[in-house]
Parts: sequence; structure tokens; C-alpha cells
Amino acid sequence: MFGVLFFLAVITGYVLWRQRSRSVLQSTPIPAQLEEILLSEIAYYRNLNPAGQQRFLSLVVSFLQQTRIENIGTTIDDTDRVLVAASAVIPIFGFPEWRYNNLSDVLVYDDNFNEEFRAKGKNRYFMGMVGSGYMNGKMLLSKTALREGFSNKTDKSNTAIHEFVHLLDMADGAVDGIPEALLEKQYTIPWLDLVHQKIQDITDEKSDINPYGATNKSEFFAVAAEYFFERPDLLKSKHPNLYGMMEKIFRQAL
Repeated sequence: MFGVLFFLAVITGYVLWRQRSRSVLQSTPIPAQLEEILLSEIAYYRNLNPAGQQRFLSLVVSFLQQTRIENIGTTIDDTDRVLVAASAVIPIFGFPEWRYNNLSDVLVYDDNFNEEFRAKGKNRYFMGMVGSGYMNGKMLLSKTALREGFSNKTDKSNTAIHEFVHLLDMADGAVDGIPEALLEKQYTIPWLDLVHQKIQDITDEKSDINPYGATNKSEFFAVAAEYFFERPDLLKSKHPNLYGMMEKIFRQAL
């Protein structure tokens, strides 16, 4: 009898905790100037038609309601929160029903951090990271890198988009650069052939793609996605086959 009562108490506590968590998330204030921030900071949003902008706005609101965005050793403002949310929405905009079920928190550091998630000391090489193990469900971002990703209009990099693309890659259970949840099966082999070719081009210093993309297939996918969303015109000109595959994967023509 005691075991049954204990079990019921645990279940009741869990339900109450879940309800409280939802309440906390749902009560997170949406920035009053949300649309103005999007227009000012997000070129992707400005390039959408009115219907697209309305859908993007709705997805940003949904993300902010479902995900905690917390500051770690720094301060963040409404613009930072909107930049995080926009980074999440941009890669999934071709998938209206997509939700980041593998993410609960985004932790924003002032600047780079190390593999022990510390923003002071040596080996602070990381600008972004998707957590694993006890950090599962969490993403870490450098505020400096987050802002730079949207303020620099000519580069091909966006750290926050990079990390959200890793989450998309994870959706099939493996971070392997083969986004099976997004890519139709008939394109898997052509995609892998293209990845191997492009990584070899990077290794041979015959490519303008970020050298970090040669680390492995997963990093190549994330780096290529940054390029696609930041400079689609340049990607289409210099790497038409890669641009075409990005269109297929993300179901977007930019």
C-alpha cells in the first residue's frame, strides 16, 4: 500500500511540476517591439512577403513560449532573444509543423566558452554548442557570436543557425550530416557524394567554404547551411549543385 501511495505521490508531483513549467514558459513576455526588431535585424524576415512575415512572426512567438532563453554571466535584451528565436525559425521555415522537441533551454554566454562551459580561463574556443549527457536539451551560445551572425551582412557565417541545424541533424537519432528527417531518400547518395567532393575541395584549399566544414560530414552540413541562409546568392553562383541540394533539404528557395 505504501508503495502505491508513494508512486501516486511521485506521479502527482511530476504532473504539478510539468504544469508549473508550462505556466512559466507561457508567461514569458513576448517583446512589445517584436515585429520592429525582426524588420530591423533579420534580413531573411524582410525578404518575405506579408503572409510569410506573419507566419515567421507566429513561429518566433511559439519558440519564445516553448523555450527558455537564459543569460549566463552576462545580460541579454529583447533583441538577443529575438535573434535566438529567428535563428531557430529560419532553418525550419519550410516545415510549418516542425518543433524543436529536443531543446528546452538556450544559455547565452557573454563570449566564447570552453568545453567545461566556462567563460573564463583557457581554451575558450566555443561560440556555440548543442549539449549532450547531463546538458541534453540545452544549447549554449556566445552573445558576441549571436549578434555578429546577424550584424555582418557580407560574411557566410551564423553561429546560432549552425547550432540549430545540428539539432535538425539530430532529429533522426544521429548527428552525422545526413538529415534523414529532412532529406528525401532518393537524394541521400547524391548528397553524400557531394559532401565528400566539397570536403575534398576544402582540404585541397580550392573552396571558399569555411574550412571548419572539412571537420566531418555533420560540420559540413551545418557550415553549408550557414552559407545558404546568409549568402544564398553567392552560394548559388559559386556552388550551384550545393545550393540546389540545400533547397531540397530545407524546402526553401532563397
